[in-house]
Amino acid sequence: WQLLHFTEYTSRIMSFLRATKLLSEKGNDAILLVNDSIAKLGSDLTSLEEALAAFNEVNPKLESDINVVPFPQNEAKRIIFAPTGKLNTDFSDNRNIADAACNGIKKANSLGLKNLLLVVGPLTSLPRSRGTFTSRENIELSAILGACYGAYTPIEVREQVPSRAVKIDSLKVFGASEKLVSVASAVEQGRIITRDIHGSDPERMAAPRIAQYIEEQLGKPHKNVVQVQIDPVDEKKHPLMAAVDRAASVIERHRGRVVRLTYQSADFDADKDETIYLVGKGITYDTGGADVKVGGMMAGMHRDKGGASATTGFFKTLALLMPSHLKVVGLCAYVRNSIGENSYVADEIITSRAGKRVRVVNTDAEGRMAMADLLCEAKEQALKDKNPRLFTIATLTGHVIRTYGLNYTAAMSNGLGCELGLPQLLQKAGNNLAEPIEISTIRKEDVELHTGKTEYEDVLQHNSGGGPFASRGHQSPAAFLQMASGLIDHGLDSSTPLAYTH
Repeated sequence: WQLLHFTEYTSRIMSFLRATKLLSEKGNDAILLVNDSIAKLGSDLTSLEEALAAFNEVNPKLESDINVVPFPQNEAKRIIFAPTGKLNTDFSDNRNIADAACNGIKKANSLGLKNLLLVVGPLTSLPRSRGTFTSRENIELSAILGACYGAYTPIEVREQVPSRAVKIDSLKVFGASEKLVSVASAVEQGRIITRDIHGSDPERMAAPRIAQYIEEQLGKPHKNVVQVQIDPVDEKKHPLMAAVDRAASVIERHRGRVVRLTYQSADFDADKDETIYLVGKGITYDTGGADVKVGGMMAGMHRDKGGASATTGFFKTLALLMPSHLKVVGLCAYVRNSIGENSYVADEIITSRAGKRVRVVNTDAEGRMAMADLLCEAKEQALKDKNPRLFTIATLTGHVIRTYGLNYTAAMSNGLGCELGLPQLLQKAGNNLAEPIEISTIRKEDVELHTGKTEYEDVLQHNSGGGPFASRGHQSPAAFLQMASGLIDHGLDSSTPLAYTH
């Protein structure tokens, strides 16, 4: 029933979203207007502007907060005005729009309004150059995805309290193209999978249950588009990952899984087109291992699997949109970093898949251990490709939060990745979708930090002190991943350079 319920929930998104050219339509409970002002709405929205102006006489602070405005001349009877604030400041971006739409949905839900018409206004304060806002399509897409985020219901709520499973029954988008709405629907369905895996508790989304979930949501409905292969962690193939999985492996319901996902378009040309490798960190729960998290720092560690969950969700979007001239391979390490008599410990020396002797320094630096062997596997495949790009995606690097703050991603590339401008491309794409990305740099000090200090080891897994407060605490793991996987041997000075981004 739970899996059926999820299938119904995701399939609803396709009917939940639709484009319309009608401002007044039976069945709408409210018009959700996302704009920077109540004035200059344009000829198509004259009736809304008049209603807002009349209400502004009563509430002159209308533009400063979300408000519900009577609109009796329309079938919807009311307007929910969700202000974006001024968009021509030095610090405005697409999040102003996405957040306004999300907050508007939450307001509607608090009032029990289930059927909404989303109207993205003209946003007259947009800078002339558009800056980070780019196109009107990206602005509308940000608003739709922000609204969908506000309408999302966590999987535990859907399963345990079915009466609260659905917050919004329908969301029509005024003036948007059918193509844009279909893209938004595909992206949101992928994001639902990402949120379900990433946000759920450590038992609901333990590795075996994640594997079952992926089979149901990708393996069965998209078997002709996305190849799914799921295996237990194999110490011979992935020795570093197996060390992290060791304590959990003796408990069957926690035993780790390696998930391989492949999408290849029908017109893919191996001699010309890009092959993208995504290696995702999927720590289903992080106790810290033998270097156990103390002082309340363990709470929230079920959300240490965002890299793998984002990779998995992305394949749902690929399956729905089926982009041309592209191959994407996902390698996800879904393992639990437990503490117990079988835990891996500091000072162990473990030989990686690439043959590098890695000395463990801190078992709480488990994400890089889980990903390094999969990155090596991706490297082995990429060396056979004409135009590969490799990425590792991690979550909960405390240092990046301390560097850039909450809700920001950092991206950094090796030499060829920098020459190709991959961090800048990611940053631009993030701006388009209200997902800001900051650019960091991998330096020689990061390599020096992880270089073995004795004849026992080739690579040190972690700085011996400092944890998330250590200098360069989010850049140096990218150096470790290249070193432990052997990718560092494929830099700009190599005859076979590979582009890599973390």
